[in-house]
Parts: sequence; structure tokens; C-alpha cells
Amino acid sequence: MLVLGIETSCDETAAAIVETRPDDRKPWLLRSNVVASQVDIHCEWGGVVPELASRQHVRDICGVVERALSDANATWADVDAIAVTQGPGLVGSLLVGVSFAKSAAWALQKPLVAVHHLAGHIESIWLEHGPIPLPAIILVVSGGHTSLYLVKQEGHYELLGRTRDDAAGEAYDKVAKLLGLGYPGGPILDRLARDGNDAAINFPGTRLTSPDRNAPERDGRFDFSFSGLKTSVLRHVRQRQTALGAEQLPANEIADLAASFQFRVVDTLIDRAFAAAHWHGAKAIGIAGGVSANSRLRAEAMAKSGRSEIPVFIPSLALSTDNAAMIAAAGIRLLDAGRLAPSDLNAAASLPL
Repeated sequence: MLVLGIETSCDETAAAIVETRPDDRKPWLLRSNVVASQVDIHCEWGGVVPELASRQHVRDICGVVERALSDANATWADVDAIAVTQGPGLVGSLLVGVSFAKSAAWALQKPLVAVHHLAGHIESIWLEHGPIPLPAIILVVSGGHTSLYLVKQEGHYELLGRTRDDAAGEAYDKVAKLLGLGYPGGPILDRLARDGNDAAINFPGTRLTSPDRNAPERDGRFDFSFSGLKTSVLRHVRQRQTALGAEQLPANEIADLAASFQFRVVDTLIDRAFAAAHWHGAKAIGIAGGVSANSRLRAEAMAKSGRSEIPVFIPSLALSTDNAAMIAAAGIRLLDAGRLAPSDLNAAASLPL
């Protein structure tokens, strides 16, 4: 079976073909994965402009889908089902993908499934590695989301915690903007951090409490918060600007700040993920989402995996950032469960998982 995946939740127009096959070790085969990025359009604005994003999706969607079919050596007649991101995301962007997928499914008389964007990120782990040991803790970390899920059964996700304010990727973007480094901030700070000293600035971690003033981990919930860290970075930058009498910090100080900031973010993410794994007796940890492409996060997660003997599974870089292959994979889960989308399917900007 060939499933066409379509993803337009934010600023990347993506289409992919995933094939199912009778192989228990690797049941999903990636035939094509095409992404048209809008980074060059939005970088001059310092972030995604929703109206520009949706208009560019309209321009790109037909060509991207045709390229995905071509790369997979397939035609429209070979497509057995269509999976599309229903939400969450920018509603104008989502509507482009949903409208295209509904029209194609109707014209081909093929089944349509509506996929949650975060379910796609989770299933990218299975697409890359095949079945992983269960129960598993899955950390989904991106520009808009930082969440922990418990997966006891494939296709079923139990939320254990989420960010109470900024997502990790959002914090990266805001710190990069504060330093005048451009957009998107994650890759820029990751690159600069390699030349910096991660112990140069002791940015504080965040201590979260439940209503009873106890650490939430005691209740089995593992939330995140990055707004305090972002404020600490802001205060440090303002103090240094005042001391130097200059708006722009020296390159070596920026590198040290990037490294110290990244150390704290990565330490928080990994600490929560492994704490949740121990709490729930997980046999594996998965990390997905755009921030999973971060070099330090990948290295530190694998290093701690070796020390703790809990295996860590991370998708390849191509499957870490937003893509349609993960949407096709999550769509296959829904198809297997018989959960087809209705004919009046609509985009949902705040779709819950």
C-alpha cells in the first residue's frame, strides 16, 4: 500500500510517499520525502508571517506533491490513501493542505485520514527505526511544542507533561532575536555554541511546583518551563551591553552565551525525559520534533543512554524537522485502526492530541 502524506501546518510545504510492507522489523518504507522551505521568505521578518506562509503553500503544493510522486516512481493511480495534517498549526496554512487532500481523495475515490501534527513527529521514530521497545517515553520538542508522552501501545499517546510557557524551540528563536542573530534561531545558536564555553554563564534551571508546592514529578507529571531561562538571558545581555557601552556583544561572548544557554535547555530536556522513563519503567526513550536536530541534544541523549542502559531513538535529520513522511506514517496507524476522516473535514489550529 502506498500512502501520500501532506504537511502544511506552518511554513514548510511537504509531501511524501510511504509504502507498507510485510516486514516486522521495518514495516514502513520511505519512497520519497519532499519539503519546500519558506525560511528565506520569513527570515527578514524574524519569524513566520501567517499570511505569507499560507500564500506560499498555495504556490508550492501542486509542484511538491507531483515531485513526491515522481521521486517515488509512482503515479496518482498508485496512491492507495492520503494522509494530511489537520492541526495544530497556522489555520491558513493548514487549510491549504486539508483542501488539497480532500479534493485529491474525492477525485481518486481513495480514503483520507486526518493526522495530528505531534502524532506525526512521534511516528517518525517508528518510520526511522521500526518498532521500538514499549512502554516508551517520547519527548516531542519543537518551535511550538515541548511535551512528554508515554506510549504503552503503538498509536496511543498519554500526555505526561508539557511546557507551561515557551516551547524550547521558541526560546531558541527569542534568544537568537535578542542577540540579533537572525531566524530560525535554533540552528544558529547550535552552530555558535560549538565554539563557546558552556560553563561561562551559570544560567539557572527551573524548579516547577504543583499546587501543593511539591515537585510535579512526585505526581508522575513532568512539565517544562523556559520563560525564566529566557529572562535570565535577557538580563545578562542587558548588563553586558551596559558594561560595554555597546549594543552588540563580542563574538566570543555570544558564543559562550549560546553554549551556556544551550547547555541549560538540553540538560532540562534530557533530565525530564529520563526521569519520566525511570518513573514509568520505560524500556526506551524517543526524541522527535525540530529541536531533536540539535547536535548537543542528540549527543547528550545518546551519552546518557549509554550510562543508563535505556536505549534512545532519534529520527534522522530529514525526519526531525517538519515533513510529510511522518504524516504518512501516522496516517497508516489511523488506516489500520479504521479511523477515516469525514467528508466535511476542516483544519483545527488548536487540535488536541
